[in-house]
Amino acid sequence: MDQFSGALPGRTQTLLLATDGSRFSEGAVREAIFFGQGCQAKVIVLHVVPTRTESVGAANFAVRQKREELAPYFDRIRTMAGDSRVEAEIVVLGSSNPEKTLVEQAHLRQADVILMGRRGKANHWSRLVGKTTTRVIARGFPRILVVPKDCTLTGRHILVAVNDSANSRQAVLAALSMGSACHTLRQITVMAVAQRPEELAGAGRLSDAVCAQALQANPALPCEPLVAEGDPADAVVTAAREREVDMILLGGPGRGGLGKMLTGHVTENVIGRAHCAVLVLTAQDVADGPSSPWSGSVL
Repeated sequence: MDQFSGALPGRTQTLLLATDGSRFSEGAVREAIFFGQGCQAKVIVLHVVPTRTESVGAANFAVRQKREELAPYFDRIRTMAGDSRVEAEIVVLGSSNPEKTLVEQAHLRQADVILMGRRGKANHWSRLVGKTTTRVIARGFPRILVVPKDCTLTGRHILVAVNDSANSRQAVLAALSMGSACHTLRQITVMAVAQRPEELAGAGRLSDAVCAQALQANPALPCEPLVAEGDPADAVVTAAREREVDMILLGGPGRGGLGKMLTGHVTENVIGRAHCAVLVLTAQDVADGPSSPWSGSVL
């Protein structure tokens, strides 16, 4: 099946692939190479070795040892990149704070998106997401794509989960960008979740307004407004599975929003339970508030 024919939303010249060297990173590796090829972007493969020692010598030894241990793995990624004519750089660093180092490296190397893997099936979603991924998302990097190991992005159907926050507006803008750039895209679902009955009307106005904007931007692309009541993560994950969505877009944890939807553990819950890739978007230096064309429709 064809993958996304277009690029990731927004400017994409450098991709940072954060890998732990395990099979759980395979989905992220595969998509990093694909998007590197599609965007003509450089892929930086970053592995951060946790170092819990005050000795610089011991920390350097641990990094060298891990680099040697993962040499065949890195060679395979180099071969995949070379076969796809993608420029790839392998970076192995030691750190007592891996997630902080990962985000610092993404900023230092001017990465436009961080790609991370996600583990397979487990009884609790927090084990799937992992502490490093959770902490990286909490640091508010603008775009983080989390890919389950067996996921392949076909680019047929995306679901954007919306509320009245600045981060959610970034997710909407990304969905609109993908609607224009991805020729394989056949459907956008815009979903708002009300946690209480009295919020249903506002959620409906919100999803309708976003869909109207999407149809104005691309009249040929169907956009489905969807409203649900209950737990936001349950609703989003269930809708994505039922509609065979292959990417969920949502705003990262932030302040406020419709019933404080998609904040904190809810974001992690969606990532951990979703059958598909999840793109988390965070607004930079923008306060939440009624500044979007649809925010006036929100309770």
